Amino acid sequence: MEIHEEIDLQDCPYCGGAGLLEEENDWCWYVMCMECGSQTAPVSYKLPSERREAAHKAAYLWNIGKVVRSDNGE
Repeated sequence: MEIHEEIDLQDCPYCGGAGLLEEENDWCWYVMCMECGSQTAPVSYKLPSERREAAHKAAYLWNIGKVVRSDNGE
């Protein structure tokens, strides 16, 4: 099963926009809001066997509201 299919993301805690699970160059996962740009910290992995767990951790951070956001002018 594809990782994206097994993970449910809640709406953005800041604006209510949709979250997008992204992988960065085969070293980390993060979730980013498609509306306001809020995002989780990157969750890194070193081995392919750790990849799925890292994706789930990034989704968990998003779903509990552990996200960062920069406002205009910052």
